[in-house]
Amino acid sequence: MQTLEQLIRHLSKLPGIGVKSASRLAYHLIQTDKEYNRQLAHTIETIQDVIFPCSICNSFSESDPCEVCSSASRDRSIMCVVEQPQDVLTISNSGAYNGLFHVLGGALSPLDGIGPNDLDFRKLLKRIDEGDFKEVIIATNPTEEGDTTAMYLRHLLKDYPLSITRIASGLPIGGDLEYADKITLSRALRSRVSYNE
Repeated sequence: MQTLEQLIRHLSKLPGIGVKSASRLAYHLIQTDKEYNRQLAHTIETIQDVIFPCSICNSFSESDPCEVCSSASRDRSIMCVVEQPQDVLTISNSGAYNGLFHVLGGALSPLDGIGPNDLDFRKLLKRIDEGDFKEVIIATNPTEEGDTTAMYLRHLLKDYPLSITRIASGLPIGGDLEYADKITLSRALRSRVSYNE
């Protein structure tokens, strides 16, 4: 069945979807309501016309500027720098942050050919120059690429009169020490905070 194989091939190109998962999804779509499939196809077909990068922060939005950049209730003295647009939603949903964001569009990875010119550092520096920021929070992923990007950002911003911070990483709430890997434990120990208060 050529059409089914083609659908499985397309679905397996989605991140986190292997051939087995793609096959399950394909069979589900065959057995589901035709109207649902039409709506799904329409949403996929038009998504890039409806959702696009914000011209200020690069996060995905249905308006320009996005809701975060145009919100009067946001703390405009703090900027959180993240790798991808989905990181904005993740941090916003935590309820622990109410500042602005800047999306770099990835992380530095020399092995993959991603250097400083491939990410949006220029727009970030322009925003800092034109804004009234007191703190920049570096919220790149706790990976080799994320750490490299964080160090590069720290170097870029070292002469600015800003507090430059990095989100902590380490053990998850409810996790057991015996199941933590060496890298996670090492990060947790390096990111420890004072407990005297």
